[in-house]
Amino acid sequence: MTSAELYACLYVRELPAQALLRLRPEDRAHACVVMDGEPPFEAICSLNTKARLRGLRHGMTRTEVESFPQVKALPRSQKMESSVKAMLLECAAAYSPRVEDQSKDNYFLCAIDIAGTTNLFGPPEALAQRILQHVQSLGLSARITVSSNFYTAACLAKASAARRIHAIQYGEEAAALASLPLAVLNLTEEQAEIFSLWGIHSLGTLAALPTKELIARLGQEGHRLQQLARGELPHLFQPVEPPFRLEERQELDFPLESLDSLMFGIAVMLDQIILRAKARLVALAAVTITLELEGGGTHTRRVRPAQPGNEKQFWVRLLHLDLQAHPPQAAITAVSLFAEPGNTSKVQLGLFSPPLPEPSRLDVTLAQLTSLLGDNNVGCAVLQDSHAPESFRVEPFSVPSRGADLSPTTATRVAVRQLRPPETAAVTLEQSQPSAFSFRARRFDVEHAYGPWLAGGDWWNKTLWGAEEWDLVARAADGMLLCCCMVRDLLRDEWRVTALYD
Repeated sequence: MTSAELYACLYVRELPAQALLRLRPEDRAHACVVMDGEPPFEAICSLNTKARLRGLRHGMTRTEVESFPQVKALPRSQKMESSVKAMLLECAAAYSPRVEDQSKDNYFLCAIDIAGTTNLFGPPEALAQRILQHVQSLGLSARITVSSNFYTAACLAKASAARRIHAIQYGEEAAALASLPLAVLNLTEEQAEIFSLWGIHSLGTLAALPTKELIARLGQEGHRLQQLARGELPHLFQPVEPPFRLEERQELDFPLESLDSLMFGIAVMLDQIILRAKARLVALAAVTITLELEGGGTHTRRVRPAQPGNEKQFWVRLLHLDLQAHPPQAAITAVSLFAEPGNTSKVQLGLFSPPLPEPSRLDVTLAQLTSLLGDNNVGCAVLQDSHAPESFRVEPFSVPSRGADLSPTTATRVAVRQLRPPETAAVTLEQSQPSAFSFRARRFDVEHAYGPWLAGGDWWNKTLWGAEEWDLVARAADGMLLCCCMVRDLLRDEWRVTALYD
Protein backbone atom coordinates (compact mmCIF):
# COMPACT_ATOMS: atom_id res chain seq x y z
CA MET A 1 0.00 0.00 0.00
CA THR A 2 1.29 3.45 -0.91
CA SER A 3 0.18 6.98 -0.14
CA ALA A 4 -1.13 9.39 -2.75
CA GLU A 5 0.91 12.17 -1.10
CA LEU A 6 4.66 12.60 -1.48
CA TYR A 7 6.77 15.56 -0.35
CA ALA A 8 10.40 16.57 -0.68
CA CYS A 9 11.53 19.03 1.99
CA LEU A 10 14.45 21.30 1.10
CA TYR A 11 16.27 22.61 4.17
CA VAL A 12 19.10 25.18 4.17
CA ARG A 13 20.46 25.80 7.65
CA GLU A 14 22.22 28.98 8.79
CA LEU A 15 20.72 30.97 5.91
CA PRO A 16 22.16 34.38 6.97
CA ALA A 17 25.70 32.97 6.89
CA GLN A 18 25.25 31.01 3.67
CA ALA A 19 23.65 33.98 1.91
CA LEU A 20 26.71 36.11 2.68
CA LEU A 21 29.37 33.47 1.96
CA ARG A 22 28.00 32.09 -1.33
CA LEU A 23 29.47 35.07 -3.22
CA ARG A 24 32.62 35.19 -1.04
CA PRO A 25 34.61 32.09 -2.02
CA GLU A 26 37.70 33.50 -0.32
CA ASP A 27 35.94 33.54 3.09
CA ARG A 28 34.52 30.01 3.05
CA ALA A 29 37.75 28.53 4.38
CA HIS A 30 37.64 30.74 7.50
CA ALA A 31 35.50 30.74 10.62
CA CYS A 32 32.76 33.32 9.97
CA VAL A 33 29.85 34.55 12.09
CA VAL A 34 26.97 36.87 11.23
CA MET A 35 26.17 39.62 13.75
CA ASP A 36 22.66 41.02 14.14
CA GLY A 37 21.40 43.93 16.21
CA GLU A 38 22.35 47.50 16.94
CA PRO A 39 25.87 48.24 18.25
CA PRO A 40 27.01 47.62 20.92
CA PHE A 41 24.33 44.95 21.51
CA GLU A 42 25.17 42.81 18.48
CA ALA A 43 24.95 39.05 18.83
CA ILE A 44 25.59 36.03 16.63
CA CYS A 45 22.51 35.06 14.62
CA SER A 46 24.23 32.63 12.25
CA LEU A 47 27.63 30.99 11.74
CA ASN A 48 29.37 28.49 9.50
CA THR A 49 30.62 25.02 10.46
CA LYS A 50 34.22 26.12 11.04
CA ALA A 51 33.06 28.71 13.56
CA ARG A 52 30.87 26.15 15.31
CA LEU A 53 33.79 23.74 15.62
CA ARG A 54 35.80 26.47 17.35
CA GLY A 55 33.17 26.76 20.06
CA LEU A 56 31.16 29.79 18.91
CA ARG A 57 27.41 29.64 19.49
CA HIS A 58 24.29 31.63 18.68
CA GLY A 59 23.68 34.60 20.94
CA MET A 60 27.35 35.39 21.69
CA THR A 61 28.10 39.11 21.85
CA ARG A 62 30.75 40.89 19.80
CA THR A 63 32.99 41.08 22.85
CA GLU A 64 32.85 37.29 23.23
CA VAL A 65 33.49 36.82 19.51
CA GLU A 66 36.59 39.02 19.65
CA SER A 67 38.09 36.69 22.25
CA PHE A 68 38.35 33.98 19.56
CA PRO A 69 41.34 34.40 17.22
CA GLN A 70 40.95 34.53 13.43
CA VAL A 71 37.16 34.76 13.38
CA LYS A 72 35.56 37.01 10.75
CA ALA A 73 32.40 38.85 11.85
CA LEU A 74 30.02 39.92 9.06
CA PRO A 75 26.99 42.23 9.35
CA ARG A 76 23.63 40.67 8.56
CA SER A 77 22.00 41.55 5.24
CA GLN A 78 18.24 41.08 5.08
CA LYS A 79 18.22 42.04 1.38
CA MET A 80 20.66 39.28 0.47
CA GLU A 81 18.68 36.75 2.51
CA SER A 82 15.46 37.72 0.72
CA SER A 83 17.21 37.38 -2.62
CA VAL A 84 18.53 33.90 -1.72
CA LYS A 85 15.10 32.80 -0.47
CA ALA A 86 13.51 33.88 -3.74
CA MET A 87 16.24 32.03 -5.61
CA LEU A 88 15.63 28.81 -3.65
CA LEU A 89 11.86 29.00 -4.16
CA GLU A 90 12.50 29.50 -7.85
CA CYS A 91 14.76 26.44 -7.82
CA ALA A 92 12.08 24.34 -6.10
CA ALA A 93 9.40 25.54 -8.53
CA ALA A 94 11.46 24.16 -11.42
CA TYR A 95 10.51 20.62 -10.31
CA SER A 96 6.90 21.10 -9.21
CA PRO A 97 4.30 23.88 -9.45
CA ARG A 98 3.25 23.21 -5.83
CA VAL A 99 5.77 24.63 -3.36
CA GLU A 100 5.08 25.72 0.23
CA ASP A 101 7.42 28.02 2.16
CA GLN A 102 8.03 27.11 5.83
CA SER A 103 11.14 29.29 6.39
CA LYS A 104 11.99 30.89 9.72
CA ASP A 105 14.34 33.68 10.75
CA ASN A 106 17.64 31.84 10.40
CA TYR A 107 16.90 28.90 8.07
CA PHE A 108 15.11 28.14 4.82
CA LEU A 109 12.62 25.28 4.60
CA CYS A 110 10.22 24.57 1.79
CA ALA A 111 8.13 21.54 0.90
CA ILE A 112 7.78 20.41 -2.71
CA ASP A 113 4.78 18.33 -3.71
CA ILE A 114 6.40 15.66 -5.93
CA ALA A 115 3.47 13.26 -6.15
CA GLY A 116 3.16 11.97 -9.70
CA THR A 117 6.61 13.08 -10.88
CA THR A 118 8.11 9.58 -11.13
CA ASN A 119 7.60 9.30 -14.88
CA LEU A 120 9.18 12.73 -15.38
CA PHE A 121 12.16 12.70 -13.00
CA GLY A 122 12.50 9.05 -11.98
CA PRO A 123 12.27 7.66 -8.41
CA PRO A 124 12.13 10.11 -5.47
CA GLU A 125 15.78 9.49 -4.54
CA ALA A 126 16.91 10.48 -8.05
CA LEU A 127 14.77 13.63 -7.96
CA ALA A 128 16.14 14.55 -4.52
CA GLN A 129 19.69 14.13 -5.83
CA ARG A 130 18.87 16.35 -8.80
CA ILE A 131 17.42 19.10 -6.59
CA LEU A 132 20.42 18.91 -4.27
CA GLN A 133 22.86 19.33 -7.18
CA HIS A 134 20.85 22.32 -8.39
CA VAL A 135 21.03 23.98 -4.96
CA GLN A 136 24.75 23.24 -4.63
CA SER A 137 25.37 24.86 -8.00
CA LEU A 138 23.97 28.06 -6.47
CA GLY A 139 26.73 27.97 -3.85
CA LEU A 140 24.55 26.69 -0.98
CA SER A 141 24.62 23.63 1.25
CA ALA A 142 21.30 21.86 1.84
CA ARG A 143 19.53 18.69 2.98
CA ILE A 144 16.54 17.02 1.33
CA THR A 145 14.11 14.56 2.91
CA VAL A 146 11.38 12.68 1.04
CA SER A 147 8.30 11.33 2.83
CA SER A 148 4.59 10.81 2.29
CA ASN A 149 3.94 12.87 5.45
CA PHE A 150 4.61 16.60 5.30
CA TYR A 151 5.71 17.05 8.92
CA THR A 152 7.87 13.92 8.90
CA ALA A 153 9.84 15.26 5.96
CA ALA A 154 10.20 18.67 7.64
CA CYS A 155 11.37 17.27 11.00
CA LEU A 156 13.89 14.90 9.46
CA ALA A 157 15.24 17.61 7.16
CA LYS A 158 16.02 19.81 10.17
CA ALA A 159 17.45 17.01 12.32
CA SER A 160 19.28 14.60 9.99
CA ALA A 161 22.65 16.35 9.98
CA ALA A 162 24.61 13.33 8.78
CA ARG A 163 22.61 12.67 5.59
CA ARG A 164 22.20 15.01 2.66
CA ILE A 165 19.36 12.93 1.18
CA HIS A 166 16.95 10.84 3.24
CA ALA A 167 13.98 9.00 1.71
CA ILE A 168 11.37 7.50 4.07
CA GLN A 169 9.19 4.67 2.80
CA TYR A 170 5.45 4.79 3.42
CA GLY A 171 4.60 3.33 6.84
CA GLU A 172 8.10 3.84 8.29
CA GLU A 173 7.56 7.43 9.46
CA ALA A 174 7.30 6.63 13.19
CA ALA A 175 10.47 4.50 13.16
CA ALA A 176 12.40 7.21 11.33
CA LEU A 177 11.26 9.87 13.83
CA ALA A 178 11.74 7.83 16.99
CA SER A 179 15.34 8.88 17.71
CA LEU A 180 14.82 12.60 17.14
CA PRO A 181 14.79 14.99 20.14
CA LEU A 182 11.63 16.82 21.12
CA ALA A 183 13.26 20.13 20.12
CA VAL A 184 12.28 19.52 16.47
CA LEU A 185 8.62 20.03 17.42
CA ASN A 186 9.10 23.69 18.46
CA LEU A 187 7.57 23.15 21.91
CA THR A 188 6.57 25.98 24.19
CA GLU A 189 8.50 26.43 27.43
CA GLU A 190 5.60 24.98 29.42
CA GLN A 191 5.34 21.88 27.20
CA ALA A 192 9.10 21.32 27.27
CA GLU A 193 9.10 21.53 31.08
CA ILE A 194 6.22 19.04 31.39
CA PHE A 195 7.85 16.49 29.10
CA SER A 196 11.16 16.93 30.91
CA LEU A 197 9.48 16.17 34.24
CA TRP A 198 7.89 13.07 32.68
CA GLY A 199 11.27 11.93 31.35
CA ILE A 200 10.18 12.26 27.72
CA HIS A 201 13.14 13.40 25.57
CA SER A 202 12.60 11.79 22.15
CA LEU A 203 9.76 11.48 19.66
CA GLY A 204 9.73 7.70 20.08
CA THR A 205 8.85 7.88 23.77
CA LEU A 206 6.25 10.55 23.06
CA ALA A 207 4.65 8.38 20.36
CA ALA A 208 4.47 5.42 22.80
CA LEU A 209 2.41 7.31 25.42
CA PRO A 210 -1.25 6.32 25.87
CA THR A 211 -3.29 8.69 23.73
CA LYS A 212 -6.29 9.12 26.05
CA GLU A 213 -4.16 9.87 29.13
CA LEU A 214 -2.05 12.33 27.12
CA ILE A 215 -5.15 14.18 25.91
CA ALA A 216 -6.52 14.25 29.46
CA ARG A 217 -3.38 16.05 30.67
CA LEU A 218 -2.43 18.27 27.70
CA GLY A 219 -5.65 18.50 25.71
CA GLN A 220 -5.84 18.41 21.92
CA GLU A 221 -2.42 20.05 21.66
CA GLY A 222 -0.94 16.93 23.26
CA HIS A 223 -2.76 14.80 20.68
CA ARG A 224 -1.34 16.96 17.87
CA LEU A 225 2.21 16.58 19.22
CA GLN A 226 1.80 12.81 19.41
CA GLN A 227 0.53 12.67 15.82
CA LEU A 228 3.63 14.64 14.81
CA ALA A 229 5.86 12.15 16.66
CA ARG A 230 4.15 9.22 14.94
CA GLY A 231 4.26 10.84 11.46
CA GLU A 232 0.46 10.77 11.18
CA LEU A 233 -0.55 14.46 11.36
CA PRO A 234 -2.30 15.55 8.13
CA HIS A 235 -1.40 18.84 6.49
CA LEU A 236 -3.32 21.32 4.32
CA PHE A 237 -0.82 22.23 1.61
CA GLN A 238 -0.62 25.97 0.91
CA PRO A 239 1.40 26.51 -2.29
CA VAL A 240 3.08 29.77 -3.19
CA GLU A 241 3.96 31.17 -6.62
CA PRO A 242 7.54 32.43 -6.50
CA PRO A 243 8.33 35.13 -9.08
CA PHE A 244 11.14 34.60 -11.56
CA ARG A 245 13.75 37.31 -10.99
CA LEU A 246 17.35 37.16 -12.15
CA GLU A 247 18.83 39.27 -9.38
CA GLU A 248 21.97 39.19 -7.24
CA ARG A 249 23.26 41.47 -4.50
CA GLN A 250 26.65 41.77 -2.78
CA GLU A 251 27.50 44.05 0.13
CA LEU A 252 31.18 44.96 0.45
CA ASP A 253 33.20 44.82 3.65
CA PHE A 254 34.72 48.24 2.99
CA PRO A 255 34.15 51.03 0.43
CA LEU A 256 35.74 50.19 -2.92
CA GLU A 257 37.03 52.71 -5.44
CA SER A 258 38.80 50.50 -8.02
CA LEU A 259 36.62 49.30 -10.89
CA ASP A 260 39.05 46.48 -11.68
CA SER A 261 38.61 45.03 -8.19
CA LEU A 262 34.85 45.48 -8.44
CA MET A 263 34.68 43.41 -11.64
CA PHE A 264 35.96 40.30 -9.81
CA GLY A 265 32.87 40.34 -7.59
CA ILE A 266 30.59 41.14 -10.52
CA ALA A 267 31.97 38.12 -12.42
CA VAL A 268 30.96 35.82 -9.54
CA MET A 269 27.47 37.35 -9.46
CA LEU A 270 27.09 36.94 -13.22
CA ASP A 271 28.03 33.26 -12.88
CA GLN A 272 25.01 32.68 -10.64
CA ILE A 273 22.63 34.73 -12.81
CA ILE A 274 23.69 32.94 -16.00
CA LEU A 275 23.35 29.55 -14.29
CA ARG A 276 19.76 30.32 -13.31
CA ALA A 277 18.99 31.71 -16.77
CA LYS A 278 20.25 28.52 -18.44
CA ALA A 279 18.08 26.44 -16.09
CA ARG A 280 15.05 28.30 -17.50
CA LEU A 281 16.35 28.03 -21.09
CA VAL A 282 16.58 31.81 -21.48
CA ALA A 283 19.42 34.24 -22.13
CA LEU A 284 20.29 37.61 -20.64
CA ALA A 285 18.80 40.39 -22.76
CA ALA A 286 19.86 43.30 -20.55
CA VAL A 287 21.68 43.78 -17.25
CA THR A 288 21.10 46.68 -14.87
CA ILE A 289 23.84 47.34 -12.31
CA THR A 290 23.11 49.47 -9.25
CA LEU A 291 26.03 50.67 -7.15
CA GLU A 292 25.29 51.95 -3.66
CA LEU A 293 27.77 54.71 -2.89
CA GLU A 294 29.36 55.95 0.26
CA GLY A 295 27.21 58.76 1.63
CA GLY A 296 23.86 57.26 0.61
CA GLY A 297 23.79 57.83 -3.17
CA THR A 298 23.31 55.29 -5.95
CA HIS A 299 24.74 54.90 -9.44
CA THR A 300 22.67 52.90 -11.94
CA ARG A 301 23.65 51.80 -15.43
CA ARG A 302 21.84 49.54 -17.91
CA VAL A 303 23.57 47.55 -20.64
CA ARG A 304 21.56 46.04 -23.49
CA PRO A 305 23.46 44.41 -26.40
CA ALA A 306 22.03 43.72 -29.84
CA GLN A 307 21.41 40.03 -29.11
CA PRO A 308 20.74 38.19 -25.82
CA GLY A 309 23.55 35.94 -24.62
CA ASN A 310 24.86 33.88 -21.70
CA GLU A 311 28.61 34.37 -22.10
CA LYS A 312 30.04 35.64 -18.83
CA GLN A 313 33.19 37.31 -20.20
CA PHE A 314 31.10 39.18 -22.78
CA TRP A 315 28.88 40.69 -20.08
CA VAL A 316 31.84 41.46 -17.81
CA ARG A 317 33.51 43.31 -20.68
CA LEU A 318 30.38 45.32 -21.52
CA LEU A 319 29.75 46.31 -17.90
CA HIS A 320 33.40 47.25 -17.39
CA LEU A 321 33.46 49.47 -20.49
CA ASP A 322 30.18 51.14 -19.52
CA LEU A 323 31.40 51.87 -15.98
CA GLN A 324 34.66 53.23 -17.39
CA ALA A 325 32.67 55.65 -19.55
CA HIS A 326 30.32 56.53 -16.66
CA PRO A 327 32.29 56.04 -13.43
CA PRO A 328 30.60 56.41 -10.01
CA GLN A 329 31.32 59.63 -8.16
CA ALA A 330 32.06 58.04 -4.78
CA ALA A 331 33.33 54.81 -3.22
CA ILE A 332 31.12 51.73 -3.67
CA THR A 333 29.57 49.98 -0.65
CA ALA A 334 27.18 47.47 -2.32
CA VAL A 335 26.45 46.04 -5.77
CA SER A 336 23.15 44.80 -7.20
CA LEU A 337 22.64 43.12 -10.57
CA PHE A 338 19.26 42.67 -12.23
CA ALA A 339 19.01 40.82 -15.55
CA GLU A 340 16.11 40.82 -17.99
CA PRO A 341 15.50 37.42 -19.63
CA GLY A 342 15.30 37.07 -23.39
CA ASN A 343 15.20 34.36 -26.03
CA THR A 344 18.45 32.70 -27.01
CA SER A 345 19.56 33.72 -30.50
CA LYS A 346 19.72 30.94 -33.10
CA VAL A 347 20.94 31.33 -36.68
CA GLN A 348 20.38 28.65 -39.32
CA LEU A 349 23.33 28.62 -41.73
CA GLY A 350 23.58 26.92 -45.10
CA LEU A 351 25.94 24.05 -45.71
CA PHE A 352 28.31 26.16 -47.83
CA SER A 353 27.57 29.57 -46.28
CA PRO A 354 30.48 31.36 -44.64
CA PRO A 355 30.19 31.80 -40.85
CA LEU A 356 28.69 35.07 -39.72
CA PRO A 357 30.63 37.37 -37.37
CA GLU A 358 29.64 37.11 -33.73
CA PRO A 359 27.22 39.86 -32.63
CA SER A 360 29.02 40.06 -29.29
CA ARG A 361 32.20 41.30 -30.97
CA LEU A 362 30.28 44.20 -32.51
CA ASP A 363 28.72 45.03 -29.13
CA VAL A 364 32.14 45.11 -27.45
CA THR A 365 33.56 47.29 -30.25
CA LEU A 366 30.67 49.74 -29.94
CA ALA A 367 31.12 49.82 -26.17
CA GLN A 368 34.82 50.59 -26.61
CA LEU A 369 34.04 53.42 -29.05
CA THR A 370 31.39 54.79 -26.69
CA SER A 371 33.88 54.74 -23.83
CA LEU A 372 36.36 56.75 -25.94
CA LEU A 373 34.03 59.12 -27.80
CA GLY A 374 30.97 59.51 -25.57
CA ASP A 375 27.36 58.32 -25.67
CA ASN A 376 26.15 60.84 -28.24
CA ASN A 377 28.90 60.15 -30.78
CA VAL A 378 28.36 56.45 -31.54
CA GLY A 379 25.31 55.09 -33.34
CA CYS A 380 23.40 55.57 -36.57
CA ALA A 381 22.52 58.96 -38.04
CA VAL A 382 18.81 59.82 -38.13
CA LEU A 383 17.53 62.85 -40.04
CA GLN A 384 15.61 65.45 -38.10
CA ASP A 385 12.48 67.23 -39.28
CA SER A 386 14.35 70.30 -40.48
CA HIS A 387 15.91 71.77 -43.63
CA ALA A 388 18.92 73.04 -41.69
CA PRO A 389 22.28 71.77 -42.99
CA GLU A 390 23.79 68.86 -41.05
CA SER A 391 20.46 68.43 -39.26
CA PHE A 392 20.62 64.91 -37.85
CA ARG A 393 20.93 63.14 -34.52
CA VAL A 394 22.76 59.99 -33.45
CA GLU A 395 20.71 57.10 -32.08
CA PRO A 396 21.96 53.75 -30.71
CA PHE A 397 22.16 50.88 -33.17
CA SER A 398 19.21 48.53 -33.03
CA VAL A 399 18.47 45.17 -34.63
CA PRO A 400 15.34 45.31 -36.85
CA SER A 401 12.44 43.06 -35.92
CA ARG A 402 11.80 39.84 -37.78
CA GLY A 403 8.73 41.36 -39.36
CA ALA A 404 10.66 44.21 -40.97
CA ASP A 405 10.86 44.19 -44.77
CA LEU A 406 14.53 43.60 -45.53
CA SER A 407 14.07 42.34 -49.11
CA PRO A 408 16.49 43.94 -51.59
CA THR A 409 15.12 46.31 -54.21
CA THR A 410 16.07 46.31 -57.88
CA ALA A 411 15.16 49.97 -58.51
CA THR A 412 18.04 52.21 -59.63
CA ARG A 413 18.71 55.12 -57.28
CA VAL A 414 21.10 58.03 -57.32
CA ALA A 415 23.74 57.83 -54.60
CA VAL A 416 24.69 61.02 -52.77
CA ARG A 417 28.23 61.32 -51.49
CA GLN A 418 28.11 63.91 -48.72
CA LEU A 419 31.24 66.01 -48.25
CA ARG A 420 32.17 66.66 -44.63
CA PRO A 421 33.30 69.32 -44.28
CA PRO A 422 31.94 71.02 -47.43
CA GLU A 423 34.61 72.19 -49.87
CA THR A 424 34.80 75.81 -51.02
CA ALA A 425 34.41 76.71 -54.69
CA ALA A 426 34.83 79.87 -56.82
CA VAL A 427 31.61 80.47 -58.78
CA THR A 428 30.92 82.64 -61.83
CA LEU A 429 27.32 83.90 -62.12
CA GLU A 430 25.29 84.77 -65.21
CA GLN A 431 21.82 86.17 -64.70
CA SER A 432 22.00 85.27 -60.99
CA GLN A 433 22.75 81.57 -61.60
CA PRO A 434 26.04 79.62 -61.68
CA SER A 435 27.60 79.34 -65.16
CA ALA A 436 31.07 78.11 -64.22
CA PHE A 437 33.04 77.24 -61.09
CA SER A 438 36.44 76.04 -59.94
CA PHE A 439 36.53 72.94 -57.76
CA ARG A 440 39.55 70.92 -56.67
CA ALA A 441 41.90 72.90 -58.92
CA ARG A 442 39.77 72.27 -62.02
CA ARG A 443 37.34 74.46 -63.93
CA PHE A 444 33.87 73.25 -64.79
CA ASP A 445 31.30 74.79 -67.14
CA VAL A 446 27.70 74.37 -66.02
CA GLU A 447 25.50 72.58 -68.55
CA HIS A 448 22.34 72.32 -66.47
CA ALA A 449 21.42 74.21 -63.29
CA TYR A 450 18.40 73.35 -61.16
CA GLY A 451 17.33 75.79 -58.49
CA PRO A 452 17.63 77.79 -56.49
CA TRP A 453 16.01 76.37 -53.38
CA LEU A 454 16.04 78.88 -50.60
CA ALA A 455 15.98 77.89 -46.94
CA GLY A 456 16.57 79.65 -43.64
CA GLY A 457 15.66 79.50 -40.00
CA ASP A 458 16.56 79.69 -36.33
CA TRP A 459 16.10 83.46 -36.32
CA TRP A 460 15.26 83.29 -32.62
CA ASN A 461 18.77 82.27 -31.50
CA LYS A 462 22.43 82.63 -32.42
CA THR A 463 22.34 79.78 -34.94
CA LEU A 464 20.61 81.93 -37.58
CA TRP A 465 21.25 80.51 -41.05
CA GLY A 466 20.22 81.07 -44.66
CA ALA A 467 21.16 79.04 -47.74
CA GLU A 468 20.63 78.98 -51.50
CA GLU A 469 20.95 75.48 -52.94
CA TRP A 470 21.64 74.45 -56.57
CA ASP A 471 21.92 71.08 -58.28
CA LEU A 472 24.47 71.42 -61.07
CA VAL A 473 25.55 69.27 -64.02
CA ALA A 474 28.95 70.52 -65.16
CA ARG A 475 31.73 69.35 -67.47
CA ALA A 476 35.46 70.00 -67.42
CA ALA A 477 37.65 70.78 -70.42
CA ASP A 478 38.79 67.13 -70.66
CA GLY A 479 35.17 65.90 -70.80
CA MET A 480 34.84 64.88 -67.14
CA LEU A 481 31.21 65.12 -66.04
CA LEU A 482 30.45 66.32 -62.49
CA CYS A 483 27.03 66.30 -60.82
CA CYS A 484 27.05 68.13 -57.52
CA CYS A 485 25.06 70.09 -54.99
CA MET A 486 26.24 73.68 -54.59
CA VAL A 487 25.14 75.76 -51.61
CA ARG A 488 25.60 79.49 -51.13
CA ASP A 489 25.73 80.81 -47.56
CA LEU A 490 23.57 83.94 -47.82
CA LEU A 491 24.89 85.40 -44.57
CA ARG A 492 28.58 85.10 -45.51
CA ASP A 493 28.22 85.08 -49.33
CA GLU A 494 30.31 81.91 -49.62
CA TRP A 495 29.89 79.03 -52.10
CA ARG A 496 30.54 75.42 -51.07
CA VAL A 497 30.15 72.01 -52.71
CA THR A 498 28.25 69.93 -50.14
CA ALA A 499 27.58 66.68 -52.03
CA LEU A 500 28.46 64.74 -55.16
CA TYR A 501 25.96 62.62 -57.12
CA ASP A 502 27.11 59.21 -58.37
